[in-house]
Amino acid sequence: MSAPAPTGHARVAADAAARGLAIDVFARPAAHSLAEAAALMGIEPSDIVKSLVVKRSDDTFLFALIPGGRSISWPKLRAAVGVNKLQLPAADVALAATGYERGTITPLGSTTPWPVFVDSTIVGRRVAMGAGEHGYSLFVAADALIAALDGTVADISVPE
Repeated sequence: MSAPAPTGHARVAADAAARGLAIDVFARPAAHSLAEAAALMGIEPSDIVKSLVVKRSDDTFLFALIPGGRSISWPKLRAAVGVNKLQLPAADVALAATGYERGTITPLGSTTPWPVFVDSTIVGRRVAMGAGEHGYSLFVAADALIAALDGTVADISVPE
């Protein structure tokens, strides 16, 4: 009998290891704002990267990695993807597409390996992001993450 598949941050760590990607997963207290989360981790808000699940009109998905203090620029993202319509799905749809609840989403260990689009402002930085489970985050070198995920780097965000 085989062992059950890992879940949560263990699934994230297993996927990172399989890709040869060095990550540091850590437990963290809950935060009520981006600024509070950054202060708890000793980093700048722009060093926290949101992994957003975006739905295409053909019912496939992609990940958009956007730094804190910025939001998706829909015209820029549509141009980078080469489509006319994109949207954020409902929370239950994002969970079904990735295996992760909102607030924990990461491309690492997603139940389906959707394409990854990365905002160009995170290139060259060490960033924090969700680790697949509430109460956990991870640190990773953005360039190594982009390479491991074969991510597409583009200008896809605007200041909030």
